[in-house]
Amino acid sequence: MCWMRLPAGGLQLYLVVMRTNLQLRELATPLAFASYLAWFAVWFSDSHLLGVSPGGAWLADVFMITFLVSWLWFLVTEDRTADWILNVQLMLLAIGALGLISLGRSGSSPILLVLLVSQFATRFPRLQTISLFVLINLVFLALMLFRWNLSPYTAMISLAAYGAFQLFALLVLCYADEAESMANELRLVNADLVATRSLLGESARDQERLRLSRELHDVAGHKLTALRMNLRALKARPELEGSRELNQSDELAAELLDDLRAVVRQLRKGDGLSLEEGFRALALPMANLGLDVDIEPAVRVQRVEQAEVLLSVVQEGLTNAARHGRARKAWLRLRRIDDALVLELDDDGQLDWPIEEGMGLNGMRERLEGLDGGLELAPSEHGGLRISARLPLDPQP
Repeated sequence: MCWMRLPAGGLQLYLVVMRTNLQLRELATPLAFASYLAWFAVWFSDSHLLGVSPGGAWLADVFMITFLVSWLWFLVTEDRTADWILNVQLMLLAIGALGLISLGRSGSSPILLVLLVSQFATRFPRLQTISLFVLINLVFLALMLFRWNLSPYTAMISLAAYGAFQLFALLVLCYADEAESMANELRLVNADLVATRSLLGESARDQERLRLSRELHDVAGHKLTALRMNLRALKARPELEGSRELNQSDELAAELLDDLRAVVRQLRKGDGLSLEEGFRALALPMANLGLDVDIEPAVRVQRVEQAEVLLSVVQEGLTNAARHGRARKAWLRLRRIDDALVLELDDDGQLDWPIEEGMGLNGMRERLEGLDGGLELAPSEHGGLRISARLPLDPQP
């Protein structure tokens, strides 16, 4: 790829540009356009610049601009920023919506609460989402009673009407988030199956090469050796001594035996499993995460158990990079160093170092140590996490 030829500074600039393009695409989704229409409806109804602000104050425009800027900021960074920044964004959205409502009675300003509440479903756990939903509407009820001067009956009717719209948006986003989570799980399971199928195919091909090399060595090699011994016995007979045809046959048999041994050696050099296809299959379900694979040509995994462990390490590493680190790019390298296989997986996600190892990383370490290997974690030069897995090679016969 062309980026591999860029200097370090050029590579970093390239990654920043690509990430910015991906973030800007979030502003052009159908749901984003629907939210813009809702905001503009409120703007035309309550803008002080248009002379229709419920309180007749310039604060109406300030609150609406605050809400719009925070909303755009939220859309482009929702899955790629720290939790405290997301909390600040949601707080600014709440200030913009409730601040506009506090200026006076309006039939459109509570629309902003629908947009605000809809984001709770994908941002917070269920209990916290319900608590925030109740809190926002209690504040809304208080504003209707003491700022809009509505009667309790009218305020409760309005709360029920606007709350129903909020609840509908909340449930739609909640179900959509659950459906997306299930789809992601299914894609991960399918990627695991594809990688396993690739591993089984490689294992079958490896076993077939090994069987063929043994057949050539044990059967054809044995018979050629016996043929040479018979030819030498014939050459020892006085009546056949000096026979040109017999000497040529002996030389041809010797050359054929050498060629056969060379073929067997070549087949045995190919013993082992290639994991590139399996590695790439694991990254397929992660649409927002690109994977670059670099495997030394001569590197092949000798045992199925080792291949399974390496695949599981890559799967867990990619999942963590996409889900927790919010990475956009990952780099995988598989090399042979001395008498060991070394796999390195880097990503450009977010990293709070030192990290607290969870069940996934602990499981990684245990599987590697079960094969006399090891796991090392370190900050990556790309900004995320570097996972280094090491597995010893079997001694060559």
